[in-house]
Amino acid sequence: MLRPAESAAAMTEDRVRVRFAPSPTGYLHIGGARTALFNYLFARHQGGDFLLRIEDTDLERSSEAMIERIREGMSWLGMHADEETVLQSRHREEHRAAAERMLNEGRAYRCFCSRESLDAEREAAEKAGRPYRYSGQCRGLSTEEISAKLAEGLSYTVRLKVPQEGKTRFKDMVYKNIEVMNSEIDDFILLRSDGSPVYQLAVVVDDARMGITHVIRGEDHLSNTPKQILICLALGYRVPRFAHLPLILGPDGKRLSKRFGASSVEEFRDMGFIPEGVLNALALLGWSHPSNQTLFDMETLIRDFDFSRVNKKGAIFDIQKMMWINGQHLSLLPADRILSDVEALWRERGLLDSEAAEDRDRLLAAADLLKQRMRLLPEFADFGLYLFRAPESYDTEGQEKQWPDRKLSANRLSVLRGSWQALPEFTAEAAEEALRASAEQLEEKAAVLIHSMRLAVTGFTVSPDIFSILIFLGRDEVLSRLERAENYLRTEN
Repeated sequence: MLRPAESAAAMTEDRVRVRFAPSPTGYLHIGGARTALFNYLFARHQGGDFLLRIEDTDLERSSEAMIERIREGMSWLGMHADEETVLQSRHREEHRAAAERMLNEGRAYRCFCSRESLDAEREAAEKAGRPYRYSGQCRGLSTEEISAKLAEGLSYTVRLKVPQEGKTRFKDMVYKNIEVMNSEIDDFILLRSDGSPVYQLAVVVDDARMGITHVIRGEDHLSNTPKQILICLALGYRVPRFAHLPLILGPDGKRLSKRFGASSVEEFRDMGFIPEGVLNALALLGWSHPSNQTLFDMETLIRDFDFSRVNKKGAIFDIQKMMWINGQHLSLLPADRILSDVEALWRERGLLDSEAAEDRDRLLAAADLLKQRMRLLPEFADFGLYLFRAPESYDTEGQEKQWPDRKLSANRLSVLRGSWQALPEFTAEAAEEALRASAEQLEEKAAVLIHSMRLAVTGFTVSPDIFSILIFLGRDEVLSRLERAENYLRTEN
């Protein structure tokens, strides 16, 4: 049963608590899913808590539908939060109260600068070739000056009073020692002129309320961390530990984009990936196992995950490797784990009667045969139709390679068909022994006859174990397919 997130303050300080905090302005992106996974693995490895917070303060771009899709993506991957989901928008008053407290304690101040004056400052900085930082001209306003401006009804933002000397430093769990001169950080805004809190303030207050001990997120947040530490110190909060993850890059070395294929968890699911394959591939985007092995189940990932093996260098996304990993997990899963998805595909493609009940044992046997060679679930229908019907055509390149002499190839199949027809019992062992005897009779290598027969029976040049396929189909069906291929070879020009 989920614990309410509001109970976080009662948690002991030595218990690890992490959060995944996406914005509901789009689907669960593959980068976000990787961040969620590393949070999840760390929490489970440490025996701590994994929480989900939806940062929905951008009301114009956020939607309930997107929040639900993020939840669905997380659920499909099997990463379930230990407490109820926190919606950031429900805590705006708490965010504002934190800013007011900093104002009252002299750790923040009101800024009455107009947009025009700030734009002029920014333009002057650009012309001078230096990075823009707010000048702090409202930092020294007296109480009387502030009262007068308030009496005039002037709008204002609230800015943090950043220390003008010293450094802000922290030890990142990936990037190690990070320090920034405070003089390089301007007095950044905490509350906008409409009273709404900015991201920097909201996340600090939320993390403190939820008892977050470790903030694990993408490298693109690294520049936010010194500012958030300063807010923590101004509010007297305990500063969490930080870990910033390397960016996920496309094959061109640039930030991953949709032109390299699917970019959301939902798209990968629709392509035919299974959760085990996606999670395994995500774990390898920036982390490596001490043994350098590639395939992991969730239990192994949880047991062995730690930040000492997380890289600083950007992780290259490789869709082909991801499909290979997915195929390896498909081959390892029991057939009944994927049968419902595969059966739906078979029915959708018309390989099964849309209404009639099928022999479940036979369907399981079909899925079990095919899973050794498939990378994605749709391939069970794309390349598995020969388990349900005779091939209507034969692979063109396969014909050129395996049937270069059509008359000779037809004769080979005829000899093999005769030897199998004469068998007292059609078993895999008996079928293979008879094939080798036929190859010897034809003065051919057994492999030549196997490849030729495979093409005749399946229509393809590759398949799972062909002798297992023969037994699945049964002798009568196999002999019929061999005869059909013979006739094709004898009559085609």
